[in-house]
Amino acid sequence: MEENKDIVKSQENQTEESIVKKEKFSVGRMIIQLSQGALIGVGGILPGVSGGVLCVMFGIYKPIMELIANPFKRLKTHAPKLFFYIIGCAAGFLGIARLLAFVLEKYPAPSVCLFIGLIAGMLPSLWKEAGKNGRKATSYVSLVVAAAFIFGLLIVLRLISFQVTPNFGWFIFCGVFLALSVFVPGLSFSTMLMPLGLYTPLVEGVGNLSFEVLIPAGIGGLLAIILLSKAIIRFFEKYYSVAYHAIVGIVFAATVMIIPFSDFMVSTKNFAIDAAFLVLGIVSAVLLDKFNSKVEVEK
Repeated sequence: MEENKDIVKSQENQTEESIVKKEKFSVGRMIIQLSQGALIGVGGILPGVSGGVLCVMFGIYKPIMELIANPFKRLKTHAPKLFFYIIGCAAGFLGIARLLAFVLEKYPAPSVCLFIGLIAGMLPSLWKEAGKNGRKATSYVSLVVAAAFIFGLLIVLRLISFQVTPNFGWFIFCGVFLALSVFVPGLSFSTMLMPLGLYTPLVEGVGNLSFEVLIPAGIGGLLAIILLSKAIIRFFEKYYSVAYHAIVGIVFAATVMIIPFSDFMVSTKNFAIDAAFLVLGIVSAVLLDKFNSKVEVEK
């Protein structure tokens, strides 16, 4: 009898321990998803960084695109899995905007060097993802063509000093590019908007929760979701390697174009500071990638 009681008690203890482990695991998963969502939100607004790339790294790009393309069909199955990612993303996006506006104004070159390092550290993962279905001649052609196009576009915009006056219509344009940076991993809306003089007004408006910025940007994002999401999904499904290698080309060209070469040449001190932040960004990205590879992401 005493032995049976001991067995029952042991089984009850094991059951309680398993429940505790499940609870801890659930809480841990929630914290991880919130943290990863926050990083996606931060990456979505940082210059040169793509929130879409982070979505790919964290294994949630496909379910996000499926939810966006078929919201009524996928809402019940996908929304619970993505809930904490979405909450973290919103917090990261809004929380970093005001700080980012301040940092970019006070320390522009070191900040950009940090962002460039983050991108450089992510490029190996992006390259690996691009080749997971194999590489063909057309893959390399798309990479070169995309890089050449972005180089040419940004160089021309700089040469003609093209600037726009921020208004309702242009903030809709910003919202479209913001959504595209999620649909198209590697495409950074911030990098594309900086030459137009729209990035800083957008960041300041988001940081200050200005409805004059948030409403048109939200409209632009919804338009992109409604009009472009399904087409982009189909294109990636049919031409995955070509499309992804084009993204690598876009990332490379856009990143090179935001390198503050002139600041590196100002003084030895500036060179050392910029180089240190560049290395810090690379190391952070590599550590983030290693951490992510050890985390079991629920897809």
